[in-house]
Amino acid sequence: MTQTASNFPDWHGTTILAVRKNGRTVIAGDGQVSMGPTIVKGAARKVRTLAGGKVLAGFAGATADAFTLIERLEAKLEQYPDQLARACVDLAKDWRTDRYLRRLEAMLLVADKSSIFTVTGVGDVLEPEYGVAAVGSGGNYALSAARALIEETDLDAEQVARKAMKIAAEICVYTNGNLTVETLQV
Repeated sequence: MTQTASNFPDWHGTTILAVRKNGRTVIAGDGQVSMGPTIVKGAARKVRTLAGGKVLAGFAGATADAFTLIERLEAKLEQYPDQLARACVDLAKDWRTDRYLRRLEAMLLVADKSSIFTVTGVGDVLEPEYGVAAVGSGGNYALSAARALIEETDLDAEQVARKAMKIAAEICVYTNGNLTVETLQV
C-alpha cells in the first residue's frame, strides 16, 4: 500500500499564531511534532522571516510541503515587492490550480507590518477581522486566548502571543512551550 497523508499515521503537532497590535506584528509557533500519541520532535522551527525581514511566515502541516509553499511565496514576493496580499492571492491561485501544488498539505500564516493572511490549498486567502489568526492543532485554543488577551489586557503583541501560546500548550496535547517568535514593527 502506498503511503499518503490521508493513510499515514495521524500526524498532529503544530500551533501557529499571528497577532497584530499597536504597530507590532508577531508570529509565534510551537516546536512540537507528533505522530499519533507520540512526540517525535519537540523543538521544530515553524516560523520564518522572508523578503529581507519584511514578511513573517508560519506553517502547519507537512514540513516539506510547507517549505515548497514558502519558497513559492518568496518568489511571488520578489515578483510583487511590498504587495503581500497580491503575492498571497497569486500563491493560492497556483496552489489551487497546479496539479503538483494542489497535493501539498499545509497551511500558511503570513504577515507584514500591516496585514495578516491565512493561506490554504483550497484557494483561501483570509485576513482576520481582529488582528489575530491561528492554524494547526492548537490553533483554536491560541486564537481564543489571544482574542481575549487583546481585548481585555494592555499586553503588547508579543506578550499576547506568548501568553496565548502558553495557554494553548496547557490545553492541547499537540502543542508545547518551545516557541519560535518573530516580530515586525512599523
